[in-house]
Amino acid sequence: MYKRQVQSLERAFDLLERMADAGGEVGLSELSASSGLPLPTIHRLMRTLVLCGYVRQQSNRRYALGPRLIRLGESASRLLGTWARPSLQRLVEETGETANMALLDGDEVVYVAQVPSKHSMRMFTEVGRRVLPHSTGVGKALLAHTPADEVRALLARTGMPAATEKTITTPDGFLDALEQVRRAGYAVDDNEQEIGVRCLAVPVPDSPTSAAISISGPAGRVTEAATERIVPILQQVAKELSEALASNGAG
Repeated sequence: MYKRQVQSLERAFDLLERMADAGGEVGLSELSASSGLPLPTIHRLMRTLVLCGYVRQQSNRRYALGPRLIRLGESASRLLGTWARPSLQRLVEETGETANMALLDGDEVVYVAQVPSKHSMRMFTEVGRRVLPHSTGVGKALLAHTPADEVRALLARTGMPAATEKTITTPDGFLDALEQVRRAGYAVDDNEQEIGVRCLAVPVPDSPTSAAISISGPAGRVTEAATERIVPILQQVAKELSEALASNGAG
């Protein structure tokens, strides 16, 4: 009995993740096709999730992720930011610049943690702030390994407004930038979100949710020479943060 209950729990979470991967709304037949589970099993699990408020049934009979998941997601994001702070603190100490952690939430980038630089002239991004991915280093890092058609669909939904005269404003230009990220192993925001500010970012490998860390500072300090010194530190900290998140998840 216990084993069956645990299996039901695993299947329920698997269905929620499949719904999220499908954009948040699916039909039972789609879930059955992707999960391999029989329709009666899926119907029973979905009925339970609906009763708990984690899924809701739409008027078109399809199922959508429910509002109770929002609170769980917000709490988990805050916790992820708390776990990241020691890594960000190390980044500040070793680079001298403000360190950030950001997640991809739907079509937007949300900042979940920051440790400010000790310089009097420093960058400040409010935790909880949301920005569009196309004009940020963390956005490029988060989307670097996303299939091109999915990136184009996201950009079509968000638009590509220019934050500065250097913002990339075409899908082809952004896809070229993502190719550069894959080649170089890091992303750059060169005055694209704010004039006078440069940002360097890398994804957090194997993160439980798509995450990136970055440093940002005045363009006069975050130079090409500084970039060569900072990027290996960013990559090492991202690797250590990935391991820390894995151990927290295992605990």
